Amino acid sequence: MNKKVVIIGGGYGGLRAVEFLAKYADIEITLIDKNPYHYLQTEAYGYIAGRFDMSDVVIDLEDWCRGFGNNVHFVYDKAKNVDFEAKFVQTSKESIAYDYLVIATGAKTNFFSFIEGLREHSFGVKNLHRAHNFRVEFQNLIYKKLQNEDNNEDINLAIGGAGLSGVEVAAEMANIIHTYSKTIGQRAKNIKIYLIDASKTILPGMSGFLINNTQKRLQSLGVNILADTFIDKMDNEYIYFKNSQKLKYHFMIFTGGIKASDLNVNLNIEKNRISQFIPNKELNIGGMKNVFAIGDCVEMRDIKGNILPPTAQSAERSAEYVAKAIRKRIDKKETEPFDASVLGVFIALGGRYCTGELFGVIKVKGYAAYLLKKAITHMYYLGLHLRINTGYKNRGKKL
Repeated sequence: MNKKVVIIGGGYGGLRAVEFLAKYADIEITLIDKNPYHYLQTEAYGYIAGRFDMSDVVIDLEDWCRGFGNNVHFVYDKAKNVDFEAKFVQTSKESIAYDYLVIATGAKTNFFSFIEGLREHSFGVKNLHRAHNFRVEFQNLIYKKLQNEDNNEDINLAIGGAGLSGVEVAAEMANIIHTYSKTIGQRAKNIKIYLIDASKTILPGMSGFLINNTQKRLQSLGVNILADTFIDKMDNEYIYFKNSQKLKYHFMIFTGGIKASDLNVNLNIEKNRISQFIPNKELNIGGMKNVFAIGDCVEMRDIKGNILPPTAQSAERSAEYVAKAIRKRIDKKETEPFDASVLGVFIALGGRYCTGELFGVIKVKGYAAYLLKKAITHMYYLGLHLRINTGYKNRGKKL
């Protein structure tokens, strides 16, 4: 009898787990997601700035799953709870039984409650709807500048959080504004970008090479970097800092933190302060050998105990490990502990400029780094499209 594997979450980790498990004829896979699409969050910086279209960052999950044949099923619904004893996932509409469960629900923006007004007055990038709303706001701003409707008034765009997402958004927006200077002339200089972080430097925790090159690029694009700056509160007009200063702003993106999804909160499993599951060395949670958690919804560590950053790369590597672990457990073989480190980091810094590191020793910047990042993204996106095209053809045969 086929083993039933249920995967909750159609993000980078969930899709990679499907890919690795779908090649086994004795495994039946059900992918559950509350959205009918896969959102390429790593490309959010280009989407909100208007360089990428919706078709560049979204893939239909039902057609994608059809590309694997009859052993992969997609359920468009929200997972509400899990009965670990009876071994089934409860969605809004049904109960789905499993032999092995993979929770890959990702994370959402953590609009810190101690910053008054933050959630009400800022946009996130991890949610497609919020990213889309910001994109519309940004395009409306450019149009108003084109019409000179604000009489050359300065417009301040704020980005809270100078981690990977924050610097990529700041750089892409600054580059787009520079590009629009050919359309709106000197009025483009009235649009100013502020990158704000409480840390003493941008990209906290990353190497000096990445920090220095990123800072130089941002400064060359005219981005105002406010490091070691604490946001106290916000209203619909000003951002107030704890040093008694304030910044008048037009709109703000917040990328300064994450927290796990609602499902994590609902489950009585050991979690950290942002509700990420705390797994064992084989990425099992709750002491159950048939339940795994991968990606941003779990606090992942490498073999030395260092916490891995919540990136698409970490999600995919944990998914690959868990898929192999499930195969081994079905075959009653021993599994090794999860051992993964960050293989490389590429930071998109506007236009055709990137900076990056591979294996901690190869350091690249500029156009060469851009080409490498583009190639990596293209291979991932191509794989998704090939599968979705197959799924579309399969659907056509059934109609």
